[in-house]
Amino acid sequence: MSGINGKGSQELGFSISQNVRNTDVPPIPQAAAWAGKYRLTPSRPLLDMSQGVPGTPPPPQFLEALALASSSPASAKYGTIAGEPELRNALQAEMKSVYGQDADITPDDICLTTGCNMAFMATIMTLAGPGDEVILPIPWYFNNQRNDPHNAGHTTQLCAKLITGRTKAIALVTPNNPTGAIYSPETIKAFAQLAKDRGIALVLDETYRDFILPGPPHSLFSPSAPSDDWDWRRNLVHLFSFSKSYCVPGHRLGAIVASPALQQYIHTVLDCMQICPPRPVQLALAPLMPSFRPFIHASAEALKGRHDLFRANLPPPWKIGAQGGFFAFVRHPFKGMGATEVCQRLAEEWGIVLLPAEFFGSSAAGVASEPDDDRWIRFAVANVDDDKIRMVCERLKDHLREAAWELD
Repeated sequence: MSGINGKGSQELGFSISQNVRNTDVPPIPQAAAWAGKYRLTPSRPLLDMSQGVPGTPPPPQFLEALALASSSPASAKYGTIAGEPELRNALQAEMKSVYGQDADITPDDICLTTGCNMAFMATIMTLAGPGDEVILPIPWYFNNQRNDPHNAGHTTQLCAKLITGRTKAIALVTPNNPTGAIYSPETIKAFAQLAKDRGIALVLDETYRDFILPGPPHSLFSPSAPSDDWDWRRNLVHLFSFSKSYCVPGHRLGAIVASPALQQYIHTVLDCMQICPPRPVQLALAPLMPSFRPFIHASAEALKGRHDLFRANLPPPWKIGAQGGFFAFVRHPFKGMGATEVCQRLAEEWGIVLLPAEFFGSSAAGVASEPDDDRWIRFAVANVDDDKIRMVCERLKDHLREAAWELD
């Protein structure tokens, strides 16, 4: 009975998968544990820039539609593996508005998932087996790395050298998480051509694509890009999350856009993992997607302004390496201190919650100006308002004046 009350042994009588043991502990809870030690006051609140979440709720008309869809008995039933046809049709139309009306995309190219993490995991499980490799840039999005791909550097030249007979895909996120760097259309085109030439997949996560001003992010869905014999369905897998653009992260909705020849295998994986994506959010969102365009554009403009404000107010010893999407990647100025130690102490002692580059890879090589530099920190700019941006920067200035940390 003691075990039922939570007072029994914490040791298990069975083993845990070694793969899970080898997986890094989720970073966000680590940062939350640091933040839990901060003694906040009304005049000095906690300033959380750790997690990439939208800082605003979705429009009221969506919440009303969601309430109706959730209360419908029909939405409680199973849906199709690929998701609701109405939303797949709506996403096709939306993608044409983003990538151009000549974008060669059909509803049969689209399947919906329980969030973009599910989209990535299902894609990698479909493409790669035991001993296979998927190449990631450094620093990487930590949930991608925890799905156990091989890591790589930033350029196509370095990437080409890392491709082996076991390589199944190159995975990129643009705008990048954690750095915020936006890959140019030319860079994306070069990676697509490399994937085509080497007979592997390019998995392109564009969760933050709607925050690129101006667009489009690339022309890979156009019939003639990146070359005359280009057919995107042969080598490209596009991933998308509704969480950021539509401000619905808690409703877990993502998408995989790929050839139907690949989708049939992805559906097999998804049927085992999710059976169908959540139905109420799909049914609510499908008819409203065109009406979201002004909302999304206004959010992108506001976020651009917030990035400008952050850049203007950040104390000069701190140096911005890249900005874009929801994030800024910033180098701290303190000698002999790694980014993890700095982030922990800023959270516990100063109430500023950030994530170190270590959480996104063992180092920030390729982004840092020095090969072994571990001073890079991710600031999530999107989940705070303008006033809190100013408060963070002012608190960093106070820290520079009061803390006895040696500067460069």
